[in-house]
Amino acid sequence: MAEPSTERLDIAALEARVDELIRTVETLANENEALRSQQTVLAAERATLIDKTEQARSRVEAMIARLKAMETR
Repeated sequence: MAEPSTERLDIAALEARVDELIRTVETLANENEALRSQQTVLAAERATLIDKTEQARSRVEAMIARLKAMETR
């Protein structure tokens, strides 16, 4: 069996490692939350851009149709 002082050192090292792991988990959880928020914002921006692109496409198609109609007159 290990000596008491060695056991205390082992326990202290284990406690330090557990504390480090807890800090790492907290950091990763915070980063994960930030990334999820960023993903939500980017998805909303993407949807807005897709909508604007569709609107522009519709306007361009309407202008082309009007120009073609003017050519046939």
